[in-house]
Amino acid sequence: MKKLMLGAALAALAAGAASAEDVTLQLKWVTQAQFAGYYVAKEKGFYDEEGLDVTILPGGPDISPTQVMAGGGADVTVDWLPSALAAREKGLALVNIAQPFKSSGMMLTCLKETGITGPEDFKGKTLGVWFGGNEYPFLSWMAHLGIPTTGGADGVEVLKQGFNVDPLLQKQAACISTMTYNEYWQVIDAGLTPEDLVTFKYEDEGVATLEDGLYVMEDKLSDPTFEEKMVKFVRASMKGWKYAEANPDEAAMIVLENDETGAQTETHQKRMMGEVAKLTAGSNGALDPADFDRTVKTLLAGGSDPVISAEPVGAWTHVITDKALQ
Repeated sequence: MKKLMLGAALAALAAGAASAEDVTLQLKWVTQAQFAGYYVAKEKGFYDEEGLDVTILPGGPDISPTQVMAGGGADVTVDWLPSALAAREKGLALVNIAQPFKSSGMMLTCLKETGITGPEDFKGKTLGVWFGGNEYPFLSWMAHLGIPTTGGADGVEVLKQGFNVDPLLQKQAACISTMTYNEYWQVIDAGLTPEDLVTFKYEDEGVATLEDGLYVMEDKLSDPTFEEKMVKFVRASMKGWKYAEANPDEAAMIVLENDETGAQTETHQKRMMGEVAKLTAGSNGALDPADFDRTVKTLLAGGSDPVISAEPVGAWTHVITDKALQ
């Protein structure tokens, strides 16, 4: 009898696994606490509860999430709104189905010894800037300050920054682009102290743009089955994010367990999760129209020309979030 019961249980489990819907998520960057909510949702069984079998694909310097989407390599991707705007402008019709990050973590980190105490001191300095769509908040900020980005005593020299903090450590630049949860701490870990630095958060300067959101191909949403699958995915993912906010150390350890490279450390991931929780706080997953408008305004002020900026925010969002929040 016990064998029959065990066999029935195993058969039921197999049937459940067989009926689970597959979802592939492409991350914007490598496995780290920036994406803790998704790893937590997977580890704590939130995706299982929705009948989903989720595969999480790490990103990296040689991986373009939008290109992966265009090639059909993922169902959903994590990306920043400026990048998604640029993709739509080029014909890749991405649409936002959720916005877990409410605030921006981008900032400019400067060496205090350069004499920079405020934005007015940028003139005549070299500043490291990320490109690939990430330059527009910076360009908007400089335009607002009336500081040319073409060099000279009254302008700034823009250094196209890679994905490291070397330009600051090697004093090739007075300031570099950093995230509150990542590169800033790399600078600290390299031996500098907070007292050695001056930081300017884009959020505080009024030029922040929306960062990590969830995007899918717009045409796929015409399929009711796919739409419902994304409703389940968003619901479980936001549950994962809220759990991560409330349990940051546990979330960081879950991320570490999923880091196949072994490159991450417990100290850095716990620190990162603490900072990321500040950025997801206040978000229920819905894209705030005011945040969308602010992002587009910043991009246009910075010299971007997103032709879809004329579209209302409704063209960028989907009923998925509303359904997931019911």
